[in-house]
Amino acid sequence: MLFHSQEFLLLFLPVALVGWYAAGGRKELRVAWMIAISLVFYAYWDVRLLPLLILSILANWGVAALIYGKPGGERLRKYAAPLGIAFNLFILGIFKYADFVGDSVAYLLGQSHDPWGIVLPLGISFFTFQQISYLADLRKGTAPVYSLADYALYVSYFPQLIAGPIVRHDELIHQFDAYPKRDGLSERLVRGAALLLIGIAKKVLLADVFAAQADPIFAHAEAAGAIGFADAWMGAGAFGLQIYFDFSAYSDMAIGLAMMAGIRLPENFNAPYRAVSLVDFWRRWHMTLSRFLRDYLYVAMGGNREGRVKQALALTATMLLGGLWHGAAWTFVVWGGLHGIGLVVSHFWGKTGLTIARPLGWGITILFVFWTWIMFRAETMTGAFTFWTAMLGLPGDAASVPSSFADLAAAGWLLVGALIATIGPTSQTVALTHLRPIRGLATVAAMIAVFLVFRLGGGTNQEFIYFQF
Repeated sequence: MLFHSQEFLLLFLPVALVGWYAAGGRKELRVAWMIAISLVFYAYWDVRLLPLLILSILANWGVAALIYGKPGGERLRKYAAPLGIAFNLFILGIFKYADFVGDSVAYLLGQSHDPWGIVLPLGISFFTFQQISYLADLRKGTAPVYSLADYALYVSYFPQLIAGPIVRHDELIHQFDAYPKRDGLSERLVRGAALLLIGIAKKVLLADVFAAQADPIFAHAEAAGAIGFADAWMGAGAFGLQIYFDFSAYSDMAIGLAMMAGIRLPENFNAPYRAVSLVDFWRRWHMTLSRFLRDYLYVAMGGNREGRVKQALALTATMLLGGLWHGAAWTFVVWGGLHGIGLVVSHFWGKTGLTIARPLGWGITILFVFWTWIMFRAETMTGAFTFWTAMLGLPGDAASVPSSFADLAAAGWLLVGALIATIGPTSQTVALTHLRPIRGLATVAAMIAVFLVFRLGGGTNQEFIYFQF
């Protein structure tokens, strides 16, 4: 069930909110209702995947409650969290990486691998990382043992279950205690609904339009082995805007939905295409993943505490693993490695004391980010190199005559998207800070909402890019 679908907006969401607010001050009933509705939300995609989510929740909570939640057992505590983390990684590895490993081993042995056909559960990368962060904090003594109901809702809470943000326990669980009808209820409902509406508009009117531009260009590059110079740059620009508007739209919707229930989720995007360095970009892009990689991988590897060489190795290794998290393919690993190398260069440049003009820094950063998006989007390494060759104006496969996808209308829409992505306040700033109770604005918003709901009924709404991760 997509957030930007009629069944979600007109049926599921009203039922979820009515039940939540009807429970009022009875926290146990309120939490039980939201767990139930969240499991229904997850099961709607494929009910066969529901037992895995429930097993994951019970196993992780069991480690916390049975070992850390009881007196004694200090000897077990030394190993409990690491074993729990290993269990999470094992489950993630089986469902997400088994065929990838099989393909890679078979290639090295000169053999072929028949895919096992393992279904990738929706959201497994997100709820696995979320639980790993909790176990890591538990081991460090910075996390309490929660009740099963609170923990189950923390993991399964439907706005952030499928594609984040990756929320930490201390950001979310304490909010379940808050009385939902406390002062400011109408403001939270309106601001949350506004952010939800902005997210739907970004997805439907921007992300899906850029997808329609990018997809045929990438498909042609893979099939024909060659592509034109203008087409290559058009495809790179379209996908760079598509992935930003697509994922930031999901984050907007998730944060807006949670706010409508009186819950605040962490910010996940802060105008990343305004970044003036690669370090700045990763402080603005998928912020909850960036901090997870920083706090639980980079710092654990030594971070910047053990000299520049080890810092460079830690940065590169962290981004390689971050790339692999995004997808079970070598293209994602290479994409992560390129960003790791870029971050090493960016960090070391900053330590030289040399300065670079902000416009130049922005230009270099955007070119690098959009150039590496090609490796992220391409289905094969060959397809990525086909794109890069064309972007450099080098000749491709002379036997293939690429179609021309570039035109002035598409270029104009790319310019509009680029301006929206780089100029003006972010959608969350607009909805959560600048929005004021103006009757005329409410009327316009209602008309836009009606238009979008009718448009969503056409059955052309696409899934979010990050659903595949």
